[in-house]
Amino acid sequence: MAYNETLANRVREIIADSGEERVEEKKMFGGLCFLVDDKICVGVNKDRMLVRLNPAIFEDALEKEGVVPMAREGRGMKGYVFVIDEFLSSPQELNYWVKLALEFNPLAKSSKK
Repeated sequence: MAYNETLANRVREIIADSGEERVEEKKMFGGLCFLVDDKICVGVNKDRMLVRLNPAIFEDALEKEGVVPMAREGRGMKGYVFVIDEFLSSPQELNYWVKLALEFNPLAKSSKK
């Protein structure tokens, strides 16, 4: 599984600084996902970051540069976007996306086990 380890470390630091206690790292989707309270929050896959965000702001997020919808079996998944890592170079940019995911996490539904 290839993923950008530098980006994963940067995400890991932001999540640790957020004070979240129930964080688990799991290899998923060909990369590394950070689960908060047993829910996918953020992931790092190759040269991009997966962000789970509030579906109400999904369309607005897609208008930002470097953002593409996550697609599974050819269908877009509302509430999940990929952000290309070249648009995450500054701490402010990365912080913005990770914080969006962390803010939505308490409202997100858990996946069925």
